Amino acid sequence: MSELTVTQDIFKITVPTPFPVGDVNIYLIQGDVLTLVDAGVKTDEAWGIFKQQLSELGYRPSDIEQVVLTHHHPDHVGLLDYLPQEVPVIGHPLNEPWISRDPQFFERHTNFFMELFVQSGIDPVFLKAFEKVENPLRFSCHRSLTSTVVEGGKIHGLPEWSIIETPGHAQSHIILYRKRDGLAIGGDHLLEKISPNPLLEPSPNEGSARPKPQVQYNHSLKKLFALDISRVVTGHGEDVLDAHNLINKRLRRQEERAFSVLEMLRNNPMTAFETCKQLFPSVYQKELVLTMSETIGQLDFLEELGEIKIDTTNEKFVYYVK
Repeated sequence: MSELTVTQDIFKITVPTPFPVGDVNIYLIQGDVLTLVDAGVKTDEAWGIFKQQLSELGYRPSDIEQVVLTHHHPDHVGLLDYLPQEVPVIGHPLNEPWISRDPQFFERHTNFFMELFVQSGIDPVFLKAFEKVENPLRFSCHRSLTSTVVEGGKIHGLPEWSIIETPGHAQSHIILYRKRDGLAIGGDHLLEKISPNPLLEPSPNEGSARPKPQVQYNHSLKKLFALDISRVVTGHGEDVLDAHNLINKRLRRQEERAFSVLEMLRNNPMTAFETCKQLFPSVYQKELVLTMSETIGQLDFLEELGEIKIDTTNEKFVYYVK
């Protein structure tokens, strides 16, 4: 059996990325339609390795009949630009503005972060860090969805696979689940070695309240826990063979982190940025968006529990214990 084999009809292709997370996994399903789940990152190196591993399975890129995206992040969509343009691309509707590089969406994306960072009390000297937020998009793609899929929907050629929406790490995130053998193709929703970052994004609908990705992520983990999961094949790293135990571990760890934030606020009401500096004193300057996403996620969680409130009377919002 090839080392690329996951099951008799599913194969794992692994390509490098330029990101700290390391290699990304792509899956080929030999269904009624030859389907690629996710599409790596847009580099010549990734494309060469992808073609080599595809060849080991007896295929060429032109044999791929459709691509399904678990979410819109660059390391999962980039090679769409190398695949034939006529290959259908299927995913949650919220992938579209990201993969098509919708200029109106990105203008709103920039405005969202600038407003949020001001409310969070970030020192203006650090706002330049925001300029780096869109840098990874050079490894993304310029494509559009051919068709969309949401929870409960089915994908042509994959009749056994159910679609489950799992927002949190990304608003566009879905997993594919096959009840027959309890297999899930999980994207970045559940990873064996690391806990995915629930990342801040603007609301899909202009004028609506922003999503709370940590709260969403917890809900999505609980949704996965309710399924009869035997194995999760992941976007990064090794397969998850005991999903239920890992989900409990992730939820406990996140709650512990949140209650450590609660203790900080018990001593002294703070802005989100002040909280971030206490949580990540050595890395917040280098990874401002990631650390602020994590911090605001914990604050959202505590607010959802009713443990804290927000004073929004001034430009800089202050969090305090009720």
